[in-house]
Amino acid sequence: MAETDSDVDGYPMKSLPSMVTAVQHQDSEARGDSKTLRDEIELAHFGKRQQLKRCFGLVSITGLTCTLMGTWEGLFVAFAAGLNNGGASGLLYGYLLAWSGTALQVLIMAELGSMIPLSGGHYNWYVTMRDAVKAPSYGSNDRVAILSPPSCSKFLSYLTGWISVIAWQAAMASGAFLAGTIIQGLLVLNYPSYTAHRWHGTLLFYAIAAFGLFVNTYLVRLLPRIESSFLVIHILGFFGILIPLVYLAPHGSVKDVFAAFNNGGGWSSTGLSFFVGLTTSLYAFIGIDAASHMAEEIENATTIIPHSMIASVIVNGCLGVGMLIAILFCLGDLDSALATPTGFPFIEIFTQATFSKSGGTLMSSLIIAAIIFGVIGCLATSSRMTWAFARERGLPGSAHLARIDPRTALPLWSIGLTMAVNLLLALINIGSSTAFNAFTSLVVAAFHSSFLVSASVLLLKRLTTPAAEMRWGPFRLGRLGVPINILAIAYGLVAVFFSFWPPSATVTARTMNWSIAVYGGVLLFSIFFWFLHGRKVYTGPVIETHIE
Repeated sequence: MAETDSDVDGYPMKSLPSMVTAVQHQDSEARGDSKTLRDEIELAHFGKRQQLKRCFGLVSITGLTCTLMGTWEGLFVAFAAGLNNGGASGLLYGYLLAWSGTALQVLIMAELGSMIPLSGGHYNWYVTMRDAVKAPSYGSNDRVAILSPPSCSKFLSYLTGWISVIAWQAAMASGAFLAGTIIQGLLVLNYPSYTAHRWHGTLLFYAIAAFGLFVNTYLVRLLPRIESSFLVIHILGFFGILIPLVYLAPHGSVKDVFAAFNNGGGWSSTGLSFFVGLTTSLYAFIGIDAASHMAEEIENATTIIPHSMIASVIVNGCLGVGMLIAILFCLGDLDSALATPTGFPFIEIFTQATFSKSGGTLMSSLIIAAIIFGVIGCLATSSRMTWAFARERGLPGSAHLARIDPRTALPLWSIGLTMAVNLLLALINIGSSTAFNAFTSLVVAAFHSSFLVSASVLLLKRLTTPAAEMRWGPFRLGRLGVPINILAIAYGLVAVFFSFWPPSATVTARTMNWSIAVYGGVLLFSIFFWFLHGRKVYTGPVIETHIE
């Protein structure tokens, strides 16, 4: 059951009337916005105080999510794996399947985000769904009956929180690593005598992460405007690559795109190979829940969060399918692209299309810039997820990690931890790129398994609680909720299952998909830490304020 403290992390717990008075005093002169007060009251319903500054609107948070996902950009980086398992047609149809499945998941997450606008996301949704009923609220004396034994509920939410925190750390590391290694690829293209060492990539990783830290701290007041600008660049960059690629590159036949399957992994059937190659498209939609982790910095959050999520999957989905079709028609000499010394086939494809290294470099630079933009948003999102879980005492050192700097209204300790974790992860790459890739590859399984937990609880709640008794947000699926919920869970199960498969039926230490070992290690560590420390301090939502 949720814990009620008279003093939480050094702050006295307030009743709603006193909190509202404080909010009105602080905000009336600055903004005078009734939506802000409504956001504070929404937080109070879940026992939380407003600590972060609400400065994101629909366009800025959509920009953060779209650039963080980097769907059309990510396809360039990962499409070679899909060509090997599934072929051009498998890659295209797999993308459409992933887009459809993600859209179903987004509808569920949009409903949850509208209902429970807390920065913890999935683990918050899971544990809070126990009490998502109209009459009671956190901080009241009465509690609603929970769906499962309290110990089981707390344990599962704790595991979900750990998986989410680590997944977001791995996502940031993956983005910074990709940007750094693509820069190395361009150096190889333009300076054939250059030898790409792994420690060079690590130093580039550090530079990119440092830039993300600069934007997220010193320029944080401009972050919403920056993310809005990134959205424009994200869309213009799409045309900046699409137009020269389609206009200049040689074109393949319609059959080569829509009726050409490949079983390069040597699996028992082309259908199985198709699902193994689905990971490419799954990766392109990672991070769609970013808005939920920025929830407490979004004005009118219960409305903006669902609208932002839906807008992001529509915008990025459309850009992604357009770019994927263009790539598949304009592959050119595929064998030479796959054998490129740059390590990235798309660099060779761009160079072939423009008949110049300069053209290939310019187009590739747009991809690098887009990934760096994503790292900036990823640092913001992952640090908020870390802060939210620390606020519930889910992490070691939570008393520090849950602190908000009063001058900047930022979780500086959580931002610092996120940076430290990523800087340490980058050192793994110096010793073994395989080990580093194994860690970052767990993001697909981690994101989808986190979704499965919260979506399953919501489905159970739908089936056992009358809809009229549920405390819904402004966005609600209504009668379509149950079938969409079921289909979204089914897609999530498929995504998790095939995310662990190796690219080839003949498995060696080199071709093994080590993400299953890393994912299992994360679960074992979380369970160990639960019995060592978590069960003693983690009680679910920590109550910081209450409604009288």
